[in-house]
Amino acid sequence: MSVQTKLEPGTGTGTLTSRLGDTLRRAIAAGQFPPGSKLPSEAQLSEAHGVSRTVVREAIAALRADRLVEARQGAGVFVLEPPPAAGPIPLSLHHIDPARVSSMIELLELRTAVEVEAAGLAALRRSPAQEEVIIERHDAVRACLNAGVSSVEADFALHLAIAEATNNPRFREFLAMIGRNVIPRGALRNDDSEQDQSAYIAMLDNEHNDIVVAISNGDEEGAREAMRRHLRGSQARYRTLLREQRAPVR
Repeated sequence: MSVQTKLEPGTGTGTLTSRLGDTLRRAIAAGQFPPGSKLPSEAQLSEAHGVSRTVVREAIAALRADRLVEARQGAGVFVLEPPPAAGPIPLSLHHIDPARVSSMIELLELRTAVEVEAAGLAALRRSPAQEEVIIERHDAVRACLNAGVSSVEADFALHLAIAEATNNPRFREFLAMIGRNVIPRGALRNDDSEQDQSAYIAMLDNEHNDIVVAISNGDEEGAREAMRRHLRGSQARYRTLLREQRAPVR
């Protein structure tokens, strides 16, 4: 097989090389040279396209660099199998059970690895509009805590707003993939006193406030440290619950 398209003279060797390379790429993609087949010889390509052998050699070198062909010593140049099409990388988390304390600890450790960096990037990259959204989401969490109603939705929205402010869409996609499970259930027990509950609510609010203030101030390391402290605090509270669940009955 041969490609019989003559190339019009260009302004230089580089132009002719690019055009010949593109012509051969199209021929390979169209199946004119299927995988495993041998390309015409250097002399044949030179004659068929009206270019010098130097142009042919440079065009073939470009195809080799793109892993479209390979040269076999003494045999010629052969077309390679195309690489597998790159599809989306599936992201999923299996066996996450929000009812199990151990699952929540695992998820919190993963969140720490991602969200600490997200907080730092948000401090560096947030726009004024994104900063305003973060503050609004923080106020919404505080309102839920003060009203004694579930803050899961509002808390999730706050963390999504921080991820959004990184201006790297992968952070938000990661949190959205996990969904509301990124927010642990309240670590309060039914037998906690009113004083204990008030202290817990105040602690959560202070932790969130430290994160938001650091981001608003553009304090990259402060935002990272505040997020790390918040998530590690959650891990510690869940580990306390885990130990209490495993305590022997007396």
